[in-house]
Amino acid sequence: MRETGTPVYYRIYKELKRRISKGVYSEKIPTEKELCNEFGVSRLTLRRALDELKREAVIESSKGRGTFVVEQKHEESISELTGFTEEAAREKLRASSIVLSVGLVVPPDDIAKNFGVPTDGMVVFLHRVRYLNDEPYGIEMAFLNPLADIRILNIVSRDMSVESLYAILKNELSLVLDYAQENIEVCRLSKEEAFHLNVEEGSYGIARERQTFTNRNLCVEVVKSVYRGDRYRLKVVRRVE
Repeated sequence: MRETGTPVYYRIYKELKRRISKGVYSEKIPTEKELCNEFGVSRLTLRRALDELKREAVIESSKGRGTFVVEQKHEESISELTGFTEEAAREKLRASSIVLSVGLVVPPDDIAKNFGVPTDGMVVFLHRVRYLNDEPYGIEMAFLNPLADIRILNIVSRDMSVESLYAILKNELSLVLDYAQENIEVCRLSKEEAFHLNVEEGSYGIARERQTFTNRNLCVEVVKSVYRGDRYRLKVVRRVE
């Protein structure tokens, strides 16, 4: 802990952050009194260290309950066209799903138009709650276009609680997913959405609608998603052309 010229509060801040990153404190950190006794400092000095951790959203305090470690958000890069399962694997997280509904439906008019199917044509509908390490992160409603490949209809008989949709499209059906158009906005979670995501009704979420196209410029998927605002973060990389 000794670093000549470094303020005491900063050394405590670094030590507490190290312990949190190593999992020494995985949920609740010791009380102020316990930490003051351990480091031999006043509450004023300790609180400066804790304030730095709060500013970085590493910890948060709850009146009457104590100070807790903030679970890190799942970060998704929207500069690349990947699926939920692929993004989870990159971060060494375990992705799983609860399937709320899967089957053939007549899509809304705007989606039928994007797919180029007749107004009474049927498409695959897949409605899932997506989990990371057994914690709910988002709800996805995916519409899939059988005109891109008739074998897409087989998805209704697959176990989509464990399978990756994009893996099926790319690896089994050999579809080349070329690009996507996406709208993203902040939203308030409805009662049903909050129930599935295990948060309070009216909590903030991230609403996304993505249209995915093949290399033949055919829209193969329209997915409408909502993710927990406290567990999700989007990253954009912009390059100078």
